[in-house]
Amino acid sequence: MPEEHKDSEAVYDPNSLPSLLPIYYNYIFPYGPYCKWLFYGSKTGSGSLFEKREFSFTLQNDIYVRYQSFASEAEFRKELKKMNPYKIDIGAIYSAPPKHRNRVSGGSFKPLTKELVFDIDMTDYDDVRKCCQGADICKKCWTLMSIAIKILNRALKDDFGFKHLLWVYSGRRGVHCWVCDEKARSLSAHARSSIVEYLSLIQAGNHEKRVTLRDPVHPYIRNCHQVIRSYWDKYAIEDQGFLDEDKDVAKVLKLISDLDVREKVEKQFAGKNSAERWKKLRETCTSTYESDPKRNRKLRYTSHEIMMEFCFPRLDVNVSKGINHLLKSPFCVHPKTGRVCVPIDVSRVDEFDPFAVPTISDLCTQVEKSEITPNEKTETLDTEVQEAGDSSNTKKLFRKTSLQEYMKPFDSLLENLQKEAAKQNLILQSDLKGEF
Repeated sequence: MPEEHKDSEAVYDPNSLPSLLPIYYNYIFPYGPYCKWLFYGSKTGSGSLFEKREFSFTLQNDIYVRYQSFASEAEFRKELKKMNPYKIDIGAIYSAPPKHRNRVSGGSFKPLTKELVFDIDMTDYDDVRKCCQGADICKKCWTLMSIAIKILNRALKDDFGFKHLLWVYSGRRGVHCWVCDEKARSLSAHARSSIVEYLSLIQAGNHEKRVTLRDPVHPYIRNCHQVIRSYWDKYAIEDQGFLDEDKDVAKVLKLISDLDVREKVEKQFAGKNSAERWKKLRETCTSTYESDPKRNRKLRYTSHEIMMEFCFPRLDVNVSKGINHLLKSPFCVHPKTGRVCVPIDVSRVDEFDPFAVPTISDLCTQVEKSEITPNEKTETLDTEVQEAGDSSNTKKLFRKTSLQEYMKPFDSLLENLQKEAAKQNLILQSDLKGEF
């Protein structure tokens, strides 16, 4: 099934991107909130976290430029307006400004910190989704992204104690997560790898059976199963029809470890639909296990294993473990779809519709049609953009477009990060004064 399309204010044509990007970077890109995020409370000037952050730009004709860095928000904004990048990637905070790396002696130029990030791509589910393949997505398979977000968001907060998570739509077929807590940004590569290993269950490789559960089942896995089970009937049985065809049946039967039970279930499938077949599989595996739990212990979690096989989050390990690995920036535009990489409200994840995300064409049309005077536009371009919320007189044109709807989780992240920084500052001041 091809990627779905929505009725939009303006149909996006990839050939129009060169003419739309200057409008986007001049009037719409949310510089204030964006830079406030990456400054993390540090001040503009020498030594700021922002100044030592690596950015990379992909320009027209696939020209790739790494090790870009900027001393201030104004400098960053000026460069984006000048370069009009097709894609922006964010990298690590280095020991020195990346653009000055050649001035640093020896091996002293190195990455120090970066957000813990996760990349989930729908193409990694191609072996278990029937509706689409490759870069194509639809609302039926997008459920896999909702499941992944719910599972990982809970685990990162409850199991690891992280508080400041930013989920972002990739603009086409996946989602990214940025864990922004200070302790997450300071993690070593080894610690990052350990976290990814904890969160992963699907083994790499083209194995017939990649999920095997044994007692005692870890609480993380139990929580994952609860999330998947809440989506299973609608997603797997109704939307995917995962037991409708003979090739689907053959794939699922291979996940039953007991050959006798596998043969019995196959016979029971005759003349039945997906829902009836799933019910028979569960009943047969459960009854066989209960008849002799010790002998048939491998059958206890067969239905759980199948559900995990089809729906468990599939993570790109290399993206998460490397401190110097770059990841696509929020708010850049996907050149193929024209959609903006917008934040996702986790509290309303089931309502998120990737096909409703505004395209750059939509936003530019909204700016052109809005009641924004030429003076306001000029003021926005000429005025030094301040951090979000600093001045009610600073015009923020992006808030007058449909992008504003997607700014809410980002604004909430900034507010919570600011509160956390203020709290830590009070603790530091108390320690310096010797107060308890």
